[in-house]
Amino acid sequence: MADYTLYCFAQSGNAYKAALMLELSAADWEPRFVDFFNGETRTPEYRALNVMGEVPVLVHGDVTLSQSGVILDYLTEALGNYRPVDNAERREVLRWTLFDNHKLTSYVATLRFLRSIAKSGDPAVIEFLESRAKGALAVLDAQLTTREFVTGERPTTADFSLCGYLFWPDEIGIDFSAYPAVTAWLDRIRALPGWKHPYDLMPGHPLPDKN
Repeated sequence: MADYTLYCFAQSGNAYKAALMLELSAADWEPRFVDFFNGETRTPEYRALNVMGEVPVLVHGDVTLSQSGVILDYLTEALGNYRPVDNAERREVLRWTLFDNHKLTSYVATLRFLRSIAKSGDPAVIEFLESRAKGALAVLDAQLTTREFVTGERPTTADFSLCGYLFWPDEIGIDFSAYPAVTAWLDRIRALPGWKHPYDLMPGHPLPDKN
């Protein structure tokens, strides 16, 4: 049995944030597939594991955690990798993780879901989500113009949080060429030893065709 079990599925960028951290750290971990699209997270059994009914969930010994930002923070301590060097950097990592959760992932993930998974949605809603996603990408692009990674010259969990949904540009439907610093940063993340695309790292891809 692996040291870490991550409840996840291939289409989840939030789960990918934790899976990427585990993989880049060469942790002893295993994915546990969550059948999200058939309602597993709404079952009593899953709600007993995570009352929020969300993915990811990390199990490590007697520790069970949900929310990707919390999991990433925990893994820096448990694995000893990608830790902030001081309190100032810790706050900067937290600042960008919160920005990601509220301003980037929240819009990018919903936009991608409507466009490429649900393949439905009010055009006005799609337009609003795309506008908000592009605004957040512009902020991230400006930050990365003067540095290799989000908080400096080495990767931290802020990078893993912010990149979680960005390896699916075609599914999101946004031309990333408008954000050259983001594009270069994603290439640097791809170059990290052990990097894998979310569809190669977690189970559940491709989704079965609906009849």
